[in-house]
Amino acid sequence: MAYGTPAWHSRARADGYNHLMAALADRCPADLVDLSRLRAGDLDDLLAEEQLTWRSTLTWDFSASAELVRRYLAIRGLTGCALVDNGRVLGYCYYVVEDRKGIIGDLFVRRDRDSAFNEDRILTSVLHTLISTPGVERIEAQLMMMHGPFERALPMARFGAFFPRQLMIADLQEIAGRLPFLLGTATPVIEPWSSAHEDAAARIIAAAYREHIDSSINDQYRTLAGARNFLYNAVTYPGGGSFYPPASFLAFGPSHQPAGVVLASIVAPHTGHVTQVCVAPEWKGKGLGYELVRRSVEALAASGCEKASLTVTAANRKAVNLYQSMGFRAVRRFAAYVWEGF
Repeated sequence: MAYGTPAWHSRARADGYNHLMAALADRCPADLVDLSRLRAGDLDDLLAEEQLTWRSTLTWDFSASAELVRRYLAIRGLTGCALVDNGRVLGYCYYVVEDRKGIIGDLFVRRDRDSAFNEDRILTSVLHTLISTPGVERIEAQLMMMHGPFERALPMARFGAFFPRQLMIADLQEIAGRLPFLLGTATPVIEPWSSAHEDAAARIIAAAYREHIDSSINDQYRTLAGARNFLYNAVTYPGGGSFYPPASFLAFGPSHQPAGVVLASIVAPHTGHVTQVCVAPEWKGKGLGYELVRRSVEALAASGCEKASLTVTAANRKAVNLYQSMGFRAVRRFAAYVWEGF
């Protein structure tokens, strides 16, 4: 009786072969091409793979963001570069410039060419372009879909800093209806989200993140004007999912003083995301953050969501512990990056 090669051995050999071929291919680097030189459909295959990656690793639907990328590419309005080998786009990165800051929106390389070498080539090109752009003093990258280890020394490392973060997910079918109400006697008034709350929410964000580690990651948190801009983007654009008002709330203390805010979005069918939760300094440690998240996930569950996700900076141990106590579990590590002082 003849025996074939075990399936696991075949897969291992195939994986080894693929990595060898990728390594050999990287020795003959592909071309870096400005995104303005690409045609509307040139990124379609790459974006389709990225959509699958976002869904499998983050449980997020990337299709709305992919459509925006296609739309801006079609009108030559997408700034960044792509790695192209014999007409095949291997990876890309795009960015925007706001005031004195460059924001890297995304970086993605195909799985069969996902080496740190290729990621760094693309990132180096974008960083050089941004650093040489008049007026740009700071560069931020919040969530790049990179395959390589984020602990590695990145391009322009002497100007850079990285902040480990976690994506956490909760099974709403397990926790919905089982999280107790824990607020004490000083119970604030919690109201459903309304556009009339935008200014109050911005004031809470600016106050809550003063001298907080997250204000090192996103400098919009440092000022009221920046917080207003952050809030506008979170409510208006689909990059972090579609804003979902029924799972977003604002809390008010005595004399109707803004006390806390939670924002939520829908990031995929049956998956919600807690986009933002913060409380005013005088309300910290009183259970308000917990209550806002509890109400948000209950509302997401009531809408038909089966899972809820959120992201948190790993160094923010109080927040990590809070979310773990509520049933959230870390499923992916990534990093936020900042370059400045160049």
